[in-house]
Amino acid sequence: MAVTRELTPARRLRSIFSGSVGNLVEWYDWYVYAAFSLYFAEVFFPGGDRTSQLLKTAAIFAVGFLMRPLGGWLLGRYADRHGRKAALLLSVWMMCSGSLLIALTPGYASIGIAAPVLLVLARLLQGLSVGGEYGTSATYLSEMASREHRGFWSSFQYVTLVMGHLLALGVLLALQALLDAEQLRAWGWRIPFAIGALAALVAMWLRRTMLETESFVRSEADGSPAHQRRQGTLRLLLRHPRALLSVVGLTMGGTLAFYTYTTYVHKFLVNSAGLPSESAARVNAGTLFVYMLLQPLVGALSDRVGRRPVLIAFGVLGTLLTVPILDRLQDVQTAGEAFWLVLLALVVVSGYTAINAVVKAELFPVEIRALGVGLPYALTVAIFGGSAEYIALWFKQHGIERGFYWYVTACIACSLLVYLWMPDTRRHSRIDEDPA
Repeated sequence: MAVTRELTPARRLRSIFSGSVGNLVEWYDWYVYAAFSLYFAEVFFPGGDRTSQLLKTAAIFAVGFLMRPLGGWLLGRYADRHGRKAALLLSVWMMCSGSLLIALTPGYASIGIAAPVLLVLARLLQGLSVGGEYGTSATYLSEMASREHRGFWSSFQYVTLVMGHLLALGVLLALQALLDAEQLRAWGWRIPFAIGALAALVAMWLRRTMLETESFVRSEADGSPAHQRRQGTLRLLLRHPRALLSVVGLTMGGTLAFYTYTTYVHKFLVNSAGLPSESAARVNAGTLFVYMLLQPLVGALSDRVGRRPVLIAFGVLGTLLTVPILDRLQDVQTAGEAFWLVLLALVVVSGYTAINAVVKAELFPVEIRALGVGLPYALTVAIFGGSAEYIALWFKQHGIERGFYWYVTACIACSLLVYLWMPDTRRHSRIDEDPA
């Protein structure tokens, strides 16, 4: 096994940047679907009212999440056996293919039922990509960062994740300004998917310049052949049941809150609060921009006070404030009022998103880290995050929309119990046990 070059601060920063840019492109491609579904829903699902069409596109959004556990397993195993860099290159290639397929798929009027079938296939491929991207990217950034600033640098996973979402919204706002609603519904919605496919090619080129992490290289050099064959296996993963259950528990409430206030909130402001789509998009974009800037600050805070106090703050505030915020948000009269309410919710959610990646990476040893981070996280996100929009719209369709608010609250409360129970990973990090 070749040894990496000396990891100077400049090389460390360049590798983190290259990995983060790829993460940005991946999440742009993922969120473009949610941002533009208001326009292409009727292309793939003609007939029915708006809520019915949105419900079907939300169901496909949820179906994409079903592939995330498989992606977390396949690419996590691949990353633990063949390297973080190789797995990150593979994940961005799959995302590129999915975006290109959506951009080129004809509508229902042209090819009938084949249109939504191809849409589902594209989202399954993207779900496979995102499922593998999260665990491998979290592992890569956490291993590449220095011990003193691990929370700060690993928070850039969500900086680029949110930036990808913002770019998707930015493209939406630009196309809303350049095209009328009829043009967007007819063909304009295809443009952002084509942009995503091209951007993914650039991300692949950048990721080829990344260095492999020292943790992985040294584990490969120091391990016996038998040990290397066990890397990234489910059998080895199951030897860490407490870490596995911790990932599931700490993710449940956080991912549901995240998707509620970043993805579903746009449709909520249009479909429930009655704001114009353009105003809702601006609220979504503005709050996400501030939220993105908060991530490194909260990550740096965790480097000083520990991960556990930050997670507990999210759990307590999320449990107490979710119902009041959503109640008030449903009755807002202006976009300005909606902005401050959504921003308040996202400040609370930052206590989870800024540090969840590093917390999970710090729970597992190097030979099982990418799989340990990616698989249980992807399973939990598929169940709670991927279904958030569908469950919210189901409650609304049945006239009990407020039931969704209590559902989110209950999930955050369950995660709070895990935060109270788990150790502080900053003080007990398995990354610090890696071969040195």
